[in-house]
Amino acid sequence: MTTRDDMDIVRSRLESWEAEARMERAPVLVQPPMSRLAEDLDLGGLIASGGLTGGRLEAFLETYLAASHRIPHPHGMGHQVACPHPSAILGGYVDVFTNNPMAIYEMGPAAATVEYAVVNWMLEKVGWTPRPWPDRPSGKGRGEVCGGGVLTHGGSLAQLTALAAARAHADPEAWENGVSPDLVVVSPPDAHYSVSRALGILGIGQKALVSAPCDGCGRIVPSELDRLLDDLGRRGRKVMAVTANAGCTAAGLYDDFHAVADVCERHGAWLHVDGAHGASALLSPRLRHLLDGVERADSLIWDAHKMMRTPGLCAAVLFRDGRHLDGAFRQQASYLFHEKEQTGFDAIAHTVECTKAGLGVKFFFGLAAEGEEGLARYVEGRYALGAEAARLIASREEYELAVEPQANIVCFRLRGLDDDGHLELRNRVLADGRYYITTTAFAGRRWLRLAIMNPETELRHVEGLLNLLPELAKNDT
Repeated sequence: MTTRDDMDIVRSRLESWEAEARMERAPVLVQPPMSRLAEDLDLGGLIASGGLTGGRLEAFLETYLAASHRIPHPHGMGHQVACPHPSAILGGYVDVFTNNPMAIYEMGPAAATVEYAVVNWMLEKVGWTPRPWPDRPSGKGRGEVCGGGVLTHGGSLAQLTALAAARAHADPEAWENGVSPDLVVVSPPDAHYSVSRALGILGIGQKALVSAPCDGCGRIVPSELDRLLDDLGRRGRKVMAVTANAGCTAAGLYDDFHAVADVCERHGAWLHVDGAHGASALLSPRLRHLLDGVERADSLIWDAHKMMRTPGLCAAVLFRDGRHLDGAFRQQASYLFHEKEQTGFDAIAHTVECTKAGLGVKFFFGLAAEGEEGLARYVEGRYALGAEAARLIASREEYELAVEPQANIVCFRLRGLDDDGHLELRNRVLADGRYYITTTAFAGRRWLRLAIMNPETELRHVEGLLNLLPELAKNDT
């Protein structure tokens, strides 16, 4: 067997797996016991002796794909993971095949150039000034502030990078001397866990995380935030950053960025927006109002692998003033960081990663295939289906809707079930295998949660789930 023969086997099996999912001929999820799956895949034997080619490769893929979450399945409404655009998958193949780790320009000029271009495009979508090409000085005024940003392997690294820059802004000596003990970060209680994780990594400590005052749906109340920052100042605490949500993880809701920015400006506080999921509404003229005022933030994260149909992982961390990115990571490595003449841009000084994949390539391939308008239609369609699903749920007496959705995330409950009952119901959905959903804590209660990501998911698929849930809830076997 040749490599080309094996490639044909892989292509054929993947095509069959995708077709089975799209045509709803297979369960969306099967979870065999891990030890049995390892035996069925013959992991130990293959590691010891090799031979993953030809018929053995085909048998391996048969087992592997049967136990893989079928992302293309219209019944998959679980986590916020993209159903990748076919062209974005090709971009991923080009990146893997060329294997150009492009954090240093000379190691991947084409990939670095593509990333630079897509980051500039994202900066413009936010309302910030894009960077000039490194080999072409800007023709605009010398005093003009340009934005900046990089792509990272996931939103958690993007979050860490943004908060590292905020730390450098608030405490410039922290990199050399350690973090000042008076720093705090103010964040909504429902913020993504990567915020508190970043504080631990950065040496600030999770005890420095102060809960922002929020309404019953978890959105920041600006007037109370103003009083909180006043109180923190009187107690000698320095606010390193205030974080706000553009599509919070639990329910996909948006904060009032103009009002929060007003408060942050009065107190000289850095405003960071977690737009990992919801920033993609910037693509749509109909939805952009959800992010009014986001251009006043100091930093923003925006995941392409959520609502821009890009395979994981690909997340942007963006800055209104690109100079702040320079302060996020300061270190010495003479074989990498040194003065040199070049025509490109080294991202390595601005990322946690030293070896970084060409993340912008797969992102660009999908974007270039659909164009801005095509991706905007996709985002609009998924948000519209979220609203339709909410109306359907609200019309059914057996269900309770948590909140009118602003995005494609819908939270609801089956009346008569307590929180533990909803956790058990979700377990029964997974065991059944026909649908994939999650649960979340929201407004002090446990809810079933839909994240409608697949472009082929329709209202009839949601209706089928709603018809199934009462049956599973009654099933005690």
